Amino acid sequence: MGITDERHPAIRPRRVTFDWTATPLHWIPGAPVASHLINYFQILLTTGEKWFVQCVQDAAPHITDPVLRAEIKGFVGQETVHSRSHQGVLDDLLARDGIDTRPVIDGALAGLAGRAALMSRLAEEDPRRFRRRLLFELGAISAIEHYTAVLGQWIIDNERLDACGADPTMLDLFRWHGAEEIEHRSVVFDVYRALGGGYALRCLTWAVAVALLVRALVAGTFDLLRRDPSITRRVTVRRVYRSYRRSVRAGHVFGLGSLLLEGRVYLRPFHHPSHVCSTEVALDYLKRSPAARSAGYA
Repeated sequence: MGITDERHPAIRPRRVTFDWTATPLHWIPGAPVASHLINYFQILLTTGEKWFVQCVQDAAPHITDPVLRAEIKGFVGQETVHSRSHQGVLDDLLARDGIDTRPVIDGALAGLAGRAALMSRLAEEDPRRFRRRLLFELGAISAIEHYTAVLGQWIIDNERLDACGADPTMLDLFRWHGAEEIEHRSVVFDVYRALGGGYALRCLTWAVAVALLVRALVAGTFDLLRRDPSITRRVTVRRVYRSYRRSVRAGHVFGLGSLLLEGRVYLRPFHHPSHVCSTEVALDYLKRSPAARSAGYA
């Protein structure tokens, strides 16, 4: 998707802020299912980005290429700001409307703490097992990073969300985030390959990552809908699916089936992230992002 751009500009974090005071819970007008599908994606991003950082930092001591080491540093900075920014949505928007995400976040953070302790022990006691597990995780994250970049370009290019009256602050959050995902789209893939990751494992980790991602998004969307105090009708599979399909046809949300189709791109034997999306489009948006301009980055 998008225009190929193989330049590698310096990756730098932009410490932006967002004000959610005027943003409605259903920030895509008349589309609670689409709004909550993407809201749950934010829950996954809040803790998922912390996992990405953990894995890349575990790999960093084994990377000798100075360019890739510098890109890792920029990647870690960007992902840290992303996680913090999406946490703000959970704290200031979802919590304001009676949806408490703290149990989900706390459980995920406990899992990350357990992972960090396990990997620290394995690095000392069983380096081969440490390396195998780290490669598997990096392969899964590489697949997810492909999707975050592709979805980033999708939302930057998507004028139909503006036309339907979607909340401009939320759109800026995802477009700013998506632009930075495009900027650093090659980092985890390159780290994975530098540590010896091959094609067969790339295919396996893609399948696992996509299956778990789709399952989490479906279950999480239903959970948010059922806890949404503004929804009085019974949440049924039929109603949710109809609303979801309307939003997909309108171009207001990505189709989960498209994640499978996009796999044909990621699973090409000679695929590299620089072959998809456009750094030029990303940098152009970052020049006009309200949040980036307000923080002095444009």
